[in-house]
Amino acid sequence: MSVYHYLTVSAILFALGTYGVLTRRNAIVIFMCIELMLNSVNLTFIALSRHLNSLDGQIFVFFVMTVAAAEAAVGLALMIATFRNRETIDVDQINLLKW
Repeated sequence: MSVYHYLTVSAILFALGTYGVLTRRNAIVIFMCIELMLNSVNLTFIALSRHLNSLDGQIFVFFVMTVAAAEAAVGLALMIATFRNRETIDVDQINLLKW
């Protein structure tokens, strides 16, 4: 398999994640789509790193995974706090600036 196959899969995954973020209403599904987009970027970094015989892409993947883990912890905590206050995680019904 060539690098173009990996880049094609990565582009499809990123497009699916973007579509999910733009069309879904549930905050957890939007959150999962953002994680899917981050993983597609990781796949791109790994594929290009291997194609170019460089470790730079793999090092970037560790940083992206670290940021994704921190995002998951903070994002889920915010969703739980919002659900406890508003009793919904539908993004159309949540308006934190309006009381």
